[in-house]
Amino acid sequence: QRAAAAISDAELIAKSAIAQADLDESTARASAETEGRAATAAAEAAEVVARAQADDMEAEAAIQAQSREYAAAEAERVARETRSAAQSEASRARATATQMDAQSAAAAASEAGLAAQQSRLGAELAEAGIALANAETEAATLGDPEAARAALATARTLLAAARTAERDAAANRDALLRDAAARTARLASIGPEREIVAARLRDAGFRRTDLHARRAQSEAEITALREAPLHLEAQRIAAGQTLAEAEALHAAAAALMSSAEAAFRDADRTARAAEQSLSTAREASVRAEGAVHQANAAWGVVAERILERLGSAHDLPPPPADLGPDAEDRFRRRHERLLKEREEMGPVNLRAEIEANALEEQIATITREREEIATAIAKLRGSIGHLNREGRERLTAVFAQVDTQFQALFARMFGGGRAHLALVGSDDPLTAGLEIYAQPPGKKLAALSLLSGGEQALTALSLIFAVFRCNPAPICVLDEVDAPLDDANVERFCTLLEDMVQDTGTRFLVVTHHALTMARMDRLYGVTMQERGVSRVLSVDLQRAAEMVEAG
Repeated sequence: QRAAAAISDAELIAKSAIAQADLDESTARASAETEGRAATAAAEAAEVVARAQADDMEAEAAIQAQSREYAAAEAERVARETRSAAQSEASRARATATQMDAQSAAAAASEAGLAAQQSRLGAELAEAGIALANAETEAATLGDPEAARAALATARTLLAAARTAERDAAANRDALLRDAAARTARLASIGPEREIVAARLRDAGFRRTDLHARRAQSEAEITALREAPLHLEAQRIAAGQTLAEAEALHAAAAALMSSAEAAFRDADRTARAAEQSLSTAREASVRAEGAVHQANAAWGVVAERILERLGSAHDLPPPPADLGPDAEDRFRRRHERLLKEREEMGPVNLRAEIEANALEEQIATITREREEIATAIAKLRGSIGHLNREGRERLTAVFAQVDTQFQALFARMFGGGRAHLALVGSDDPLTAGLEIYAQPPGKKLAALSLLSGGEQALTALSLIFAVFRCNPAPICVLDEVDAPLDDANVERFCTLLEDMVQDTGTRFLVVTHHALTMARMDRLYGVTMQERGVSRVLSVDLQRAAEMVEAG
């Protein structure tokens, strides 16, 4: 009965402890979860709102500023091209008019000289006729026929020469008159052209004024947009303060949640201890009930034997408190258990102290090696951090140089436009990706994947040559890089290749099937099959071949 009462009391105590632990656990968990969820939700909402507002405003301002800057630059470029075209056309018209005026003045001067020459030749012709008449008169009067014939021949020679000179002068005069008429017609046609050019110049002036006004407006807008980051910075600071407050609330909620979790763990440990106590009490109760049943059965057997031997009238004495079959069995089982434990322990190990010392030395060695490994890991991490810092610095410097060379080579390769390199995906240059943004002439700024095949090839060549300019190599192999290019771009590529050879001293091996590229190389190497199944490598020095052709 005392065992049953003790068991019932233990069960009641365990049940009350379990119920109290469950109640404390549920209360703490509910309060912690409620407070933690509320604080976390408030912090996350405030953080998301603040970051979204700041990012949206910064992105919108950057997009507006970039679009307006692009529009202003495009308008300025169009105005400059229009102005240059109008100025060149006006210069050509002025040069043509000046040339025509000079030719007209020269024609007038030649015409005046030819008129004077013609009048002079006419006078000489008249004098020659008079001389001829005088010679004939003298010949008639003179009696020497030989002298008269000589004088007559001389006069005729002079007359023929004068007539020839007169015909040449008349032909030159007619040619000059025709040239003068053509120049007069050209001057008459230049007048309307000069008016058209003047009108274009006026239009260009008006457009220039308009573009200046638009440029001033764009500059004012750019100035306003440059001031916008200050407001955005203020808003970002306010958002950062809000975020800090939200993080503080989140930290407080996390602290409350951690304390609640600690309370929950304590309650859980208490509940587990109570459950263990309850299970122990239940086992003790079961064992006690079994012992009671065994004792009752043994006492009944003994009572039956006593009754059989002594009779039913004899009063049975009370059972002894310490002696009995149960006590004997307990002592016997304890003796057997102790003997079994002694046998399981085995013989005495005389080398136990030596083995213990060896294990202690091994533990000390392992501890020392662990400390050395920890020190080496710390040094290795420091070296890795130093290498990462140096790598970031070098990569940033080389990236800036390559970007500068790439921009210059891109504008040269495309005859205009602009391009730049950007690190995307991460703020760390060692883990960030590389993105190429290119804007060929007449197109919008876009990523490399949005360009055509030829544009992608030219952009890639610009990047490769930019890297070679920053870090030249002795040999470079280009395999079919001119395949997607047209003839004009192939000429640009070959010209740039020659400049790279002069600047960097790199020897380029170009694998190509393009005739223009092969014509611009110094030496050609090819494989030919003069006989079936027999290949032969040939080389041609183009400079030596050109010298031989020129010498032949």
